[in-house]
Amino acid sequence: MEIKTIERIFEETAWVRTGGSSQELRAAEYLQGECRRFGCEAVLEPFPVDMATIRAEGLWVDGREIPCKGYLCAGSATVEGELYYLRDTSPCSLARCRGKIVLLDGYLGYWKYQDLLENGALGFITYDGNANYQDCDIDRRELRSYVSQGRKIPGVNINAKDAIALVRDGGKTAKILLEQEEYTGESRNVVLDLPGQVPEYIVLTAHYDSTSLSQGAYDNMSGCVGLLAMAERFSREPHRYGLRFVWCGSEERGLLGSKAYCRDHSLKDIVLNVNLDMIGCIMGHFLACCTSEEKLVHYIEYFSRELGFGCKVNQDVYSSDSTPFADQGIPAVSFARAAPQNTATIHNSYDTLAVMSPAQMVQDMDFITAFVTRMANAVSCPVARKMPDNMKEKLDEYLARKRKD
Repeated sequence: MEIKTIERIFEETAWVRTGGSSQELRAAEYLQGECRRFGCEAVLEPFPVDMATIRAEGLWVDGREIPCKGYLCAGSATVEGELYYLRDTSPCSLARCRGKIVLLDGYLGYWKYQDLLENGALGFITYDGNANYQDCDIDRRELRSYVSQGRKIPGVNINAKDAIALVRDGGKTAKILLEQEEYTGESRNVVLDLPGQVPEYIVLTAHYDSTSLSQGAYDNMSGCVGLLAMAERFSREPHRYGLRFVWCGSEERGLLGSKAYCRDHSLKDIVLNVNLDMIGCIMGHFLACCTSEEKLVHYIEYFSRELGFGCKVNQDVYSSDSTPFADQGIPAVSFARAAPQNTATIHNSYDTLAVMSPAQMVQDMDFITAFVTRMANAVSCPVARKMPDNMKEKLDEYLARKRKD
């Protein structure tokens, strides 16, 4: 794929596209149109997603209103109580949550939310952004269904600068108002099949949705461009294994697109998953994260040396669409270029074309394409279709089936 084409796609997809929204559908249809440009017909596969429309939201601390955004899918309620900053999750700190509105650091994951429920919190406040940035942006977050398990308390998200001020000034009492309409909506995967000489497939994935503030150039239109480039190339070249390209919807909402694909399709014919999530940025190192037998780590290390392409390889679970495939026993590798945080950030308004390098995109795509070519034309896929015990344990932890010690 030429640099001009890469630039065009980034420019033509520079909009927010949250999972389940009309903007996400617009992006899905755009990707479908790009496939038609090189003579292939991709299909849209819809799947249900939780949706909500906020009717009213508010946070007051000691009577002063604090700018906030209510959590989607966190129910409707008005709660008032003492404000408590949970600095850590030790038992003694959690025990003080009862009857209070709790200010939290970081994301609201499954175990943290269960801790709040078990210790009697009335509601919660999270924050994002950066104290050193000039903006006062606030991300729109959601209480994911697998986190709440149907048990909902209201929550809001605020900017980091306001969170610091609340703790610094010793805020005493807080009130949260949250009213919303919750319903079932629709997101979509975009799927393109390129059959090979044998009935088995390599599935290539990249998510095309973004978070509520982000144009998602780096995270992850970059991966989508990589899939488009490979789909165009392999549509014109013979390959032994079939190649199935899946542009996943609603990844940012909990890997919903790849989970839906794995739930709705037979996976018996899939020998490998190759996932692209965040490539081609100006700064940073290239990495490959293998959720598979350790032999794949060494294979990619040797392969990168053979091609003279720097690549840091490890065996782990990558927080992306490779994970649902790996959880079904399919070996998976995620490729990414990890930028230092002070040179490119994600899940905010700074994720734009400005942090991307089309020339670096070409280099990254060339390496990934060379790897996929090797796998797609193998007499027998060299990666064992078996998940080792250490990866099973990590998958259990990541998917909240087991609490990490």
